[in-house]
Amino acid sequence: MTKTVADVMKLVKEKECTFVDFRFVDTKGKEQHTTVPISHFDEDKFESGHAFDGSSIAGWKGIEASDMLLMPDPTACYIDPFYEEPTLVITCDVIEPSDGKGYDRDPRSIAKRAESYLKSTGLGDTAFFGPEPEFFIFDGVRWGADMQGCFVKVESEEAPWSSGAEIEGGNTGHRPGKKGGYFPVSPVDSFQDMRSEMCLILESLGIPVEVHHHEVAGQGQNELGTRFSTLVERADWTIWQKYVVQNVAHAYGKTATFMPKPIVGDNGSGMHVHQSIWKNGENLFAGNGYAGLSEFALFYIGGIIKHAKALNAITNPGTNSYKRLVPGFEAPVKLAYSARNRSASIRIPHVSSPKGRRIETRFPDPLANPYLCFSALMMAGLDGVQNKIHPGEAADKNLYDLPPEEDAKIPTVCASLEEALEALNKDREFLTRGGVFTDSMLDAYIALKMEDVTRFRMTTHPIEFDMYYSL
Repeated sequence: MTKTVADVMKLVKEKECTFVDFRFVDTKGKEQHTTVPISHFDEDKFESGHAFDGSSIAGWKGIEASDMLLMPDPTACYIDPFYEEPTLVITCDVIEPSDGKGYDRDPRSIAKRAESYLKSTGLGDTAFFGPEPEFFIFDGVRWGADMQGCFVKVESEEAPWSSGAEIEGGNTGHRPGKKGGYFPVSPVDSFQDMRSEMCLILESLGIPVEVHHHEVAGQGQNELGTRFSTLVERADWTIWQKYVVQNVAHAYGKTATFMPKPIVGDNGSGMHVHQSIWKNGENLFAGNGYAGLSEFALFYIGGIIKHAKALNAITNPGTNSYKRLVPGFEAPVKLAYSARNRSASIRIPHVSSPKGRRIETRFPDPLANPYLCFSALMMAGLDGVQNKIHPGEAADKNLYDLPPEEDAKIPTVCASLEEALEALNKDREFLTRGGVFTDSMLDAYIALKMEDVTRFRMTTHPIEFDMYYSL
């Protein structure tokens, strides 16, 4: 719901807010905040912004040029549902004070430039996105990694390993089992009330909820389905959704994670991303080609397939992401498109109305920064349209069961974060068009993510003892 500055000031008064929380998102996709008392908040904040030190944010400015401004967006605010004190939360763009423009490494400013770029091409005027981030809710988690060794322990009453546990009040025995979470009723599904509470809070923030359910993995994997929207707004909502999920779980004495693969041997969490491009109120993806798609939509798919390995660095930005994207299992690693086949990394959902025609990119995961993820997917798709990159024939066979010679012909996503970062380094021009992403931002992004690669590479893993200790 679009709000003006006057609307925001009225809301603050009506709700008797005592504080205002300025929020922004860093390169990794984590929401950051700073809070001011209501006595220091007035209409001028929407003109002058709120100063902060940008040098302390990972991957951002050096200490020699650290002053930045948070510029609150009146269209993106809500009353915090968790704080004791009535607090207005307002999403901000990060502005470079020297020129008043969006900081080139601020993810939300990048997403805004992506929306402007789409209009400037004349190809379309609106990009719609609908992400489906899955997540796990555990009872507890412990880990450690130091010179003495390393371990991780996940605690979950729903998990298959809890069937032999002595639990205070008795072990009920009702649990989903491995890959058994889709869709038994309670008491097997023990998260109904928690998910319902998450949904009611999301609705109160203005995010329409369409569905909620337990997901496949048997230890607290869940999903809340929320409505699609425009690129920047839908990225805002995804950040808000993560905040709500993690805080409701926390209030229940549980812990929620959007890690793609926290559990070995059960399903990982993806973030399928539905998308379509519109112009003058018309869906440009609707046509009379394969599965009701237009040539425009097929070229868009061609762009995503062409740039998929570079996209992986943004859509699958953690070393853990590639524990999910392993060939031969039920992961969308094959770079093909299909209307029937969930093994393809791009699916065309069946819809009755041409207005709903869209594509679903299945390889992204919820570690992705949604501002960067949606922008990069759109830039790749638009490159496909501009250069008429046809994706070839659709794949209507099960891609997990192909003969080896056919299998070898279908390209795959990256197998590691390092491979993805190398691909992004080489294939980045499509992202920098219209100044959407800058080379300096991409250099800083690659350097930041390489720190993860190096740290992971240097840490001895317990499974290596299993494989090599007595050789």
